[in-house]
Amino acid sequence: MENSQQIDSLDKKILSLITKNARIPFLEVARECKVSGAAIHQRIQRLMNLEVIKGSEFVINPAKIGYHTCAFMGIFLKKASLFDKVVEELKQIPQIVECHYTTGQYAIFIKIYAKNNEDLKRMLHDRLQSITGISATETIISLEETFKRQLPID
Repeated sequence: MENSQQIDSLDKKILSLITKNARIPFLEVARECKVSGAAIHQRIQRLMNLEVIKGSEFVINPAKIGYHTCAFMGIFLKKASLFDKVVEELKQIPQIVECHYTTGQYAIFIKIYAKNNEDLKRMLHDRLQSITGISATETIISLEETFKRQLPID
């Protein structure tokens, strides 16, 4: 059964509140939803078990810890069969924060942070382009993250 069929209006209200503020106390969510704190706790646990909620985290501002360059990179593979091996190598580079298996011209599309452009060039040359299975890369440097948001809760 699809998860969206298991989510009712109370779940949607809870999700709407906690995606706006992950640190909102359960009792405040309960007051907003007009149910008990225990009911909120049970609902959130159920949503986690259904994998509707994948977790919660503190979001670090990369620039505040010295990462001033954000880039997206399309990766071409020598052979499609090398995908898993290449991904395992990419996982060893902590500055890669997202990795997607894609359609279109790239086999893999990543998001990577670097201290500056020189650091990005060094990572490209020393780490990425030396991975067996990668035939070429194309890099797009982000000038600014204009916005980032969660999907709306319908």
